[in-house]
Amino acid sequence: MTSEAELRESLHRAGYIADEGLATTLWLAGELQRPLLVEGDAGVGKTALASALAKARGHALVRLQCHEGLDLSQAAYEWNYGRQLMAIRLSEAHSTGAQGLKEADLFARDYLLERPLLQAISSEQPCVLLIDEIDRADEAFEAFLLEVLADYQITVPELGTLHAKHIPQVVLTSNGTRELSDALRRRCLYHYLDYPTLGREIAIVRATLPQAEGALIEQAVAFVQRLRREDLGKTPGVAETLDWVRALHRLSFKALPDDPHALIGTLACLIKTREDRFQMGEDRVRQLMEGRRTVGVAEKAPQPTADISASSATPASA
Repeated sequence: MTSEAELRESLHRAGYIADEGLATTLWLAGELQRPLLVEGDAGVGKTALASALAKARGHALVRLQCHEGLDLSQAAYEWNYGRQLMAIRLSEAHSTGAQGLKEADLFARDYLLERPLLQAISSEQPCVLLIDEIDRADEAFEAFLLEVLADYQITVPELGTLHAKHIPQVVLTSNGTRELSDALRRRCLYHYLDYPTLGREIAIVRATLPQAEGALIEQAVAFVQRLRREDLGKTPGVAETLDWVRALHRLSFKALPDDPHALIGTLACLIKTREDRFQMGEDRVRQLMEGRRTVGVAEKAPQPTADISASSATPASA
């Protein structure tokens, strides 16, 4: 991309509505060949950003989903022991005298299984590397990752250092469940992604579900915005908003009904824990519905200016 504005427009065409700040940071990360660390609550559109970026640039997306206990063999590479054993047996069956398979032959590149990090480093074409939920991985893995983020290389003791053929654009996401190291943060550009404002979320839902009634979108988004201010164990993200509006539209609602009982069954799209569902009885839902028709023109943002993705509709952890 030759400019931040072009990148922003490309993201929009890919289904991701980015504001100027996010688009500028993402563009700078590409120009400077630096990883981008995106932090924010689950559901604000962090994961979808990398997917939309890959689509916007026409690159493959390589995703590493982090979790507790993630190790080198899952993230970077491991040796294909089964194939190595087969090669040894074939060599023994066909060799004569002292000749046979040497140890160095067993640790050739052909026997190396590429996991996401090495796959991105070795890609013959430029790609986007998504390291999703880095805060779920252990600190030991985070330390290994520094070599990849600093020099775009991976050291395999049996082969040496493997350098990137094309430097991938790296996006790391974090839900903030633990503090990341200063060393990791120093290697990255940074952006904090928050829940959208009312007008911005309306723009996202309109862009994703243009078939839904305008009044339904405005009232449903206003309801979700109020719901996020409740003391919930799991706050609904944009993906949940999209699911709910899609469900209401499929039920032929053109606006939120006056009777809260009609909404109770649809709250499965928004409420995801037993405790949260228990406190959302009809009386509480009625209170949240109050003022649903007060969404005025002054509250609406110009189309489209939101900083999170319409493609967050897929139920992926952001």
